[in-house]
Amino acid sequence: MLAEIITIGDEILIGQTIDTNSAWLGNRLNQYGIEVIQITSINDKKTSIFRALNEAEKRADIILMTGGLGPTKDDITKKVLTEYFKCDLVYDKLAQDNIQKILKRLNREVLQINLDQALVPEKCIAIQNPKGTAPGMYFEENNTIYVSMPGVPYEMKAMMENDIFHRLLAKNSTYSIKHHTITVVGIPESYIASSIEHIEDHLPEYIKLAYLPHLNLVRLRLSAKSATHSTQELSNKIHEILDQIKAVIGDSWLEGETQLSAVVGELLLNEAKTIGTIESCSGGFIASKITETPGSSAYFKGSLLTYAYETKVAVANIEQKLLNKVGAVSKEVCEMMAKNAQKKLEVDYCISTTGIAGPEGGSAKKPVGLVYIGLAKPNGTIQVKKCKFFGTRQQIIERTSNEALNMLRKAIKVPK
Repeated sequence: MLAEIITIGDEILIGQTIDTNSAWLGNRLNQYGIEVIQITSINDKKTSIFRALNEAEKRADIILMTGGLGPTKDDITKKVLTEYFKCDLVYDKLAQDNIQKILKRLNREVLQINLDQALVPEKCIAIQNPKGTAPGMYFEENNTIYVSMPGVPYEMKAMMENDIFHRLLAKNSTYSIKHHTITVVGIPESYIASSIEHIEDHLPEYIKLAYLPHLNLVRLRLSAKSATHSTQELSNKIHEILDQIKAVIGDSWLEGETQLSAVVGELLLNEAKTIGTIESCSGGFIASKITETPGSSAYFKGSLLTYAYETKVAVANIEQKLLNKVGAVSKEVCEMMAKNAQKKLEVDYCISTTGIAGPEGGSAKKPVGLVYIGLAKPNGTIQVKKCKFFGTRQQIIERTSNEALNMLRKAIKVPK
């Protein structure tokens, strides 16, 4: 079965609200073997909704709409659907009871504008809303399923999980669909593509490979869709291909879309080792990523933020003579930062960063994007990597973090 998602609301088009509904729906629908072929965002106008529905029904078996079901005059989706399906509005008793129950619990007066949310097109099946006052609407017409839901994410998700997915699955999709993703760290997209070209050229026609690059990470997603293979057969074939890819790229991959910080956290726990950071250009971002993982206090001991020259002297014990000679953005300073902070924080591993994140501050010798990353190890050695990153200030900081955590991952996995 093919699905199209239509999000309705001016707030999405002007960037006031980020459309997370479509991402969630796309992910969940594919898990149920339903392929999303298009996502459309439109404004709150009758002509736009009519046009979107007319176009969607030509290419999709299922049309899922979110937005425009509130109690105010700018929420016109329900009225437009009565025109589209040529029917009247009728009160749904269950929806009305739900509205009164919710408002009573909130100790709020029940206004007519609230009760009118229980009005639904008579051709629809009302989908009860366990998280809010606006019911959803489910239509079947001309071999097409239409579903309209509130735009509030937690209300939409509850309707999908409690009711709508069950209705869609009962229609028995003729296709089996399977996805699997691995994340490749520290290898450019072009190099990966060149290295596995011979594998990609011989993929079965029912399997596709997608490259999803993001700041020193590349997610490789294999997607299989077939009317003649079972889900298990598709899964087996995908893993066979992934094994071939992994053999080419070595140990530079993570399972799924796992965060690097979570991976290194597990490695540190398994090895009973601790980590600390001393950051300059990354501004504490690496420490923040590490501590995103619940339980990170078991291995993360702390961080030093030495942004200014005087702080590097006072906190990191970097000699002023060295700073005057080579500058803060240098291999020598990065190495001393890692060494001194490892001792000060009393940790097994210590990450250090110094660089120029921009957009100003660069020079011909030390351009924006030049970053040194240091890693002090338990055996007393210190690794320093010179990097030349590109992008915005935030992108350079994130690239620095990903590279630093990957250096740590490799050091723990292959100690030297």
